[in-house]
Amino acid sequence: MKNREEYYMSLAIEEAKKAELADEVPIGCVIVCDDMVIARNHNHKESKNNAIYHAEVEAILEASKVKNNWNLNDCDLYVTLEPCMMCTGAILNSRLRTVYYGADSFKAGFLKTKINLEAIRGLNHYPVIKKGVLERECAQLLSRYFQKKRSDQTE
Repeated sequence: MKNREEYYMSLAIEEAKKAELADEVPIGCVIVCDDMVIARNHNHKESKNNAIYHAEVEAILEASKVKNNWNLNDCDLYVTLEPCMMCTGAILNSRLRTVYYGADSFKAGFLKTKINLEAIRGLNHYPVIKKGVLERECAQLLSRYFQKKRSDQTE
């Protein structure tokens, strides 16, 4: 039986799998408000040929439309990989209440790994950060994708 955090992260993993099928880096995101998923998305950077189309940014845009408000302070975001600098900025600016993430991003993680957001003083918003939700499943999805990419390049 999955707890609530694992349930919503499993939905983010489903989104990540959609990205993988589209030959995008498999990162997925869902946004939850009042125990309802109000937004879900995955990376579209390759298909839209634009660096800003990360799963989190797309889900935040979708959630803001659903709520008809940029302020998502009663919402929680679930994402399979620790957000990058750009996505962390979008999370802060949209005032998301809690960020749950699966795998650490050793190259670009801006919540705990590269930058510890909680150690930066003077920001106007600090979401609660919960890391490691279904971490193994999230990390395996990314590892498998990049292993396949590397093997495809050597063939």
